[in-house]
Order: sequence, then C-alpha cells, then structure tokens
Amino acid sequence: MLDALFSYQFLQYAAWACLLSGILGGICGVIVIEKRLVMMSGGIAHTAYGGVGLGYLLGFEPLLGAIGFSLGAAFGIGALQKKGRQNADVPTAIFWSVGMALGVLFIGIMPGYLPDVNSYLFGNILTVSATDLYLLSGITLLFLLFLWVLYEDLLATLFDAEFSRVSGIRTRVIEYAILVLVALSVVALIRVAGIILMLAQLTLPAACSAQLTKKLSTRLLLSAVFGVVFSLAGLVLSYYINISSGAVIVLLSAGVYLLLLLRKKATKNG
Repeated sequence: MLDALFSYQFLQYAAWACLLSGILGGICGVIVIEKRLVMMSGGIAHTAYGGVGLGYLLGFEPLLGAIGFSLGAAFGIGALQKKGRQNADVPTAIFWSVGMALGVLFIGIMPGYLPDVNSYLFGNILTVSATDLYLLSGITLLFLLFLWVLYEDLLATLFDAEFSRVSGIRTRVIEYAILVLVALSVVALIRVAGIILMLAQLTLPAACSAQLTKKLSTRLLLSAVFGVVFSLAGLVLSYYINISSGAVIVLLSAGVYLLLLLRKKATKNG
C-alpha cells in the first residue's frame, strides 16, 4: 500500500482527502452534535443532490451547484425554524425530499447518456481530484480560522445562547456562520463518503470523542484525530479488500464507537 501510495497520484490524492476530511468532519461534527444539527446536516446533504443534478443538466461543475443548494437549504431551514419557533424536523424533511426530487428530475431530463452519480451518492475517495482537494483545504482552513478567532464566543453560544446574547455576544452572527460552515463542510465530505454515508462520517468521530471527554477543546482535537485515523485506516482496508472506502470508513468508525460505549458502560458498572 505504501509503495502504491507514492507511485500513483490518485492514491496520493485519496490520502490527502482522508487527512483533510478527517480534520474537517471531526471538528464540524462536534459543533453539529452540540447545536443539535445532525438531522439538518442530513437534510442539507440530500438537498445538495439537486445542485449536483442542475450542474450536470446545465453543464457546469456539479460541486458548485451542490454548494449553492446546500447554502440555500441551511439558510432556509434556519429561517423557517426561527419564524415558526419550532424544531427543524419539518423544514428539514421538506428540503431533504425536494432536493433529492430535483436532482432526480434534472438528471432524468438530460439529453443523451445519463451521468454516473454514484460517487456523489455513495462516495469514492479514489476519484478525488485536485479541485476537490483545493475545496477541502479551503473549507478546512476556513473552519479552523473560525475556531481560532471566535472560539470563546462560540463556546458561550453553544452552552448558553440566551446569556451570551444578553452579554453582548453577536450570537446571530455566530449561528449563521455555523450554518454556512456546516453547509460547506457537508459538500466537501460528500466527495469522500457520499450523500448517503456522509452523516455517519460527520458524527461518529465526534461521538467517539464524547465518550472520552466532556471538555469542548479536547473533544474537537480528539474528534479530528479520530476522523483522520478512521479515514486513513478505511482507505488502506478498502484498497486491500476492494470495497467502497466510504462504507469501510463508516463501519470502522461505528465499530470503534461501539467499543468505546461498551468500555464506558463496563467502567461505570465496575
């Protein structure tokens, strides 16, 4: 595997994608869980399929369409949730189903041969391009910059939004920044794990870190480490057993989470 890694460019790209997506998914996942945005993230991912279909139909980069639809879904769900003063389940379900339906419609009415969209649905890390790596790098750096500059405000907003608002912290700016970053992260992770499996890659590293510590900064670091280890180990295993890397990454992550859960339960009982 190591010889092949240094011999073939597509494996080098895949390894870099594992590193970047592990970091991005790890830090984003902690915030998604703390803000209870798990289902919204799934809705954003499935809405992005409409943008993929539109990109194929009109002949532009599908990822650009996915970004546009994802940002629209993030702001749309957030606005409907605040306006209706209700949980995000209903607006999430609407955007989820409409986005998938539009993707199917756009691809179905394309003239000529239909494109292969399996890499967007199920992920294929071996097809990651230089453009995908630039996107992953840019979004990862943007997220890290957000944490570095606004960490204290983010911490206060996550654990007591009302008090933070009274204290003068611009909680609305923080919340909308989180929505934008989650939407961009979802699109970036789609190229690695696919729309179907992305949610697991986003949440499982964060769930694993939560079994080991409650401190937010430590959870962010551990989650990123888990994300990188799961991704790279999944890539190596999938290379040898010739199975989809996204599926292997998710199953490996779920297995480790189960072990940590059992370990915590055994420790508590003991």
